[in-house]
Amino acid sequence: MFTGRIEHTATVAEVIGDVLRVKTGISVMPGGAVCLDGIRLTAEPAEPAEPAEPAEPAEPAEPAEPADAGEVRVVVTEETRRRTTLDRVAAGTTMNVELPIAAGDRIDGHLVQGHVEGVGKVLRVAAEPAGRRVWIKPPDRLLAKLVAKTSVAIDGVSLTVAEVLKDRFSVVLVPNTLERTTLATLAEGDRVNLESDLLVRMARDAQGPELLRAVSRLPWAGQLSGEIGVQKVVAQIAAGGGVVVWDPTAENEGDVVFAAERYRPEAMTFLLTNACGHTTIPAAADVLERLEIPPMPGEGDRQGTAMHVSIDLASATGTGVSAAERAATIRRLASPDAVPSDFLRPGHVFPLAARPGLLAERLGHTEATVALCRAAGLAPVGVCCEVMRPDGAMAGPADLEQFALRWELPMIDIHDLVRWL
Repeated sequence: MFTGRIEHTATVAEVIGDVLRVKTGISVMPGGAVCLDGIRLTAEPAEPAEPAEPAEPAEPAEPAEPADAGEVRVVVTEETRRRTTLDRVAAGTTMNVELPIAAGDRIDGHLVQGHVEGVGKVLRVAAEPAGRRVWIKPPDRLLAKLVAKTSVAIDGVSLTVAEVLKDRFSVVLVPNTLERTTLATLAEGDRVNLESDLLVRMARDAQGPELLRAVSRLPWAGQLSGEIGVQKVVAQIAAGGGVVVWDPTAENEGDVVFAAERYRPEAMTFLLTNACGHTTIPAAADVLERLEIPPMPGEGDRQGTAMHVSIDLASATGTGVSAAERAATIRRLASPDAVPSDFLRPGHVFPLAARPGLLAERLGHTEATVALCRAAGLAPVGVCCEVMRPDGAMAGPADLEQFALRWELPMIDIHDLVRWL
């Protein structure tokens, strides 16, 4: 999470395939988040240097400054290029740069997620006594979210919307913004990254009280990254809580994940009423084999998900559909002393088999769920459910972080799990 208060600009030093090397002048730890022109990206480790030829022993020297000090390497996915202005980035491009909010930082009333909602086109730039007025045409779906006198992020810079007209909106760039950011160079025809104000979106969705609680938990709720972020996610799983795992490449969806061993009826109710996707039970393949729960017939879905025959708890007295009975079935599936006769087949709980190599073998929510449970020291059985929007569409990254903030859940990119788990 960011604020849109820009203190630094950066210059793209090199573009090699999907990797940007950016001179930022600030240090970013590998795995840490950085916002470049309003786009949240993850810092990559520096490329290892070529091994040097053995040399004669010499007198010890003072340690030299690393060659990449103040430099950040980031990977730009095809999805990011398609949705932002990074589709045309080149060496020499100047960008606005900001590091994430840390505990105790000043927020100033605007939260920037770094999830670009659309690319706008600059229609007109006019000088004014107070600075410079810029008119921007955004995508129609984004224009509907903009409200005069609230905030908008333009290339990562938090600004106040001055006016909203039929097909455009305007902002006024004051001298301080012109001096500190790249927006001073904006001209007619330029493209800019846009993100609407998270506070306005949550207030419009009647989530004001939830937002106030979430802001107080920002070091733990919302999108996290890097090794520390993964550690927090594992701790949440170990405590019986839920986390959001975002997959920006294979499925372009996010799932809420719980550990089956500590799954309660309240968590099942939460998934049914708030996440609204299809709840499934990822498990290690040997667990399903031991319990004689066979694969479903057929070729399966496009993602290669290993679906197994659905089950119910044999000792249940109801239909197996209630939150309490489904949670009981799920907990029994994770029990080390469960036996095949504990379950009826088919039923209302849907197991999935994880690949033996987990995330090293397949980059999917099934494998991420089992990997998180193992990392938490729990049985290799979990629960995952896709997050959907109220209109029935799958939640995108901005929707997912709003969901995570509202329910005070940590959110992690599946690629961070691959690297740090």
